[in-house]
Amino acid sequence: MSDFDALCVADAELADLRSAVREFLVADSAAFGWQPAVDCWLSRWDEGFSARLADAGFLGLTIPVGYGGRGLGHLHRYVVTEELLAAGAPVAAHWVADRQVAPGLLAYGTDEQRRRILPRIAAGRFYSAIGMSEPQAGSDLAAAAARATRADGGWVLNGRKVWTSGAHRAHQVVVLARTAPADPAHRHAGFTQFLVPTDAPGVTIDPIVGMDGAHHFNEVVYTDVFVPDTDVLGEVGNGWRQVTAELSFERSGPERILSTAPLILALIRALAAQQVEDATAARVGDLVARLISLRQLSVSVARALAAGGQPTNQAALVKDLGTRFEQDSVEVVAEVLDSLEAPGELRALVDTARLHAPLFTLRGGTNEVLRGVVARGMGLR
Repeated sequence: MSDFDALCVADAELADLRSAVREFLVADSAAFGWQPAVDCWLSRWDEGFSARLADAGFLGLTIPVGYGGRGLGHLHRYVVTEELLAAGAPVAAHWVADRQVAPGLLAYGTDEQRRRILPRIAAGRFYSAIGMSEPQAGSDLAAAAARATRADGGWVLNGRKVWTSGAHRAHQVVVLARTAPADPAHRHAGFTQFLVPTDAPGVTIDPIVGMDGAHHFNEVVYTDVFVPDTDVLGEVGNGWRQVTAELSFERSGPERILSTAPLILALIRALAAQQVEDATAARVGDLVARLISLRQLSVSVARALAAGGQPTNQAALVKDLGTRFEQDSVEVVAEVLDSLEAPGELRALVDTARLHAPLFTLRGGTNEVLRGVVARGMGLR
């Protein structure tokens, strides 16, 4: 088979997968009554949906068959993720585990860890959070002070993490902590990742409530928490490199451009039902054109990941451009709605999007920090 023929087969396979996901989402929404939501990968936690998605074969796509997954590629997962976000489906329960924890386990985990955790992720029955940011270490993650010290058979963890999404519902938190004294000359050295159960003795989880009264974020305090050696993820002291690799998955995915997709699609449907001025049509057209361009950039990172690359700089660029687009899209839709007769559901989506919009350029690393990552990658600093 020629390369062209192989590409055609792959494209047809992805198209069939996209159709199957769409059919599932239409049927599942009709059967269980969920409605499209803005920022659904943070705001819509539905464990039943995650289980049904997995039972239908649309979760754990990149996890090998031997560990309970589908054994497919990053582009297959990308297609499914796009459809879930465009539909505003309630995906928050499984999101972090499937997006970051599974690739981390496959790259750095032991076989015991993989066999213990990956089948549950692929089944949509395992929920994880990520413990990185601290009160004094948000964008400057190298300033993290959480520390794990050697003990008989493991480590004793002490520290505080903030903005830990979903920790109050998760089975575990993947915690980044110092395991060696800080070295000012090598600020990124001496970090290690740990798989910490949320019900472990010494773990305290307190809510951080958002402006809308919703509870997505948490402060998690670790007080003399014992972590056995079997729950060290990867190599001791290699945590920074592992985290950087994981962030490529977090920063480059379609969630960085499609958090407001249900809002944009709802606006387009509303415009189709009435007369629209040329200036309004042009503004919405510009929004869609930007979205298409950003998608091409995001897909290029997915292809690089599928080829085994580490597109750290490209992923940072996707996150910077994508999250700024998401914020812009909220304001454009809100301004267009001022001159339209719009259904209440659409205005409710705008209200929710406005509350979430400040988060878009913060989570996963602030855009200012990401521009520094891009600049370093280009040799400019």
